[in-house]
Amino acid sequence: MTRVSALPTTVTPPTAEVTGPPVVLIHGFTSSGAVDFPAERWAAPLAAAGRETVVVHLPAHVGGPAVASADEVTTGQVLQRIAEAITAPEVDLVGYSLGARIAWDLAALLPVRRLALGGLSPMEPFAAVDLAAARAAAQGGPQPTDMLTGMITSMVTAPGQDTESLLNLIEGLAREPFNPAAATPQVPTLFVAGDTDPMSQGVDHLVSLVPNATLQRVPGDHISALAGDDLRAAVFTFLGV
Repeated sequence: MTRVSALPTTVTPPTAEVTGPPVVLIHGFTSSGAVDFPAERWAAPLAAAGRETVVVHLPAHVGGPAVASADEVTTGQVLQRIAEAITAPEVDLVGYSLGARIAWDLAALLPVRRLALGGLSPMEPFAAVDLAAARAAAQGGPQPTDMLTGMITSMVTAPGQDTESLLNLIEGLAREPFNPAAATPQVPTLFVAGDTDPMSQGVDHLVSLVPNATLQRVPGDHISALAGDDLRAAVFTFLGV
């Protein structure tokens, strides 16, 4: 199998005296680091507080590499590529949605001090996607009949998306589905969920699996919760910013 290099990152150095470890940010599905974690809202205040910021650009997404085959992007391979890109002796790790799912497992590979997981679903959606139907629809065929596949198809075919790469990513991640019980984080963990976010239903179960975990609900659904000030403030407070 061809070895794929570490994932690209965007690094913002601190502009004040260093006060803590770098903060690693991992964005959600069909989004990007710039959309989920705008620099003026995240990197700039973190830099002013003495914290370096490292934004990971996931495969198939803006800023990340294209995906020619699902063989390149199984969950384990994506985790390893992120771990190779992060060389600090200690980090704080923040993920949202798909980024939170990845961060859950990544905490076992990186020297994580604190872990913040936003918009995390306890379910594994990609393994239930009808990829044949999604690929057919993406090529102009009939729309999928099941709701999940239809929603995913709409997301990956939206303007500006690399549809083929995203479908390959879904296939690769689905080969190693999210299994919370297999690798429970062992570091202080903050869960943040929008109070009207259907994606986070059942997050209480995940919280119960993690020692030293807390759950904070904030206003908003899956999109608006991340864009609001309450989630960012909760994360910054948790990280000691």
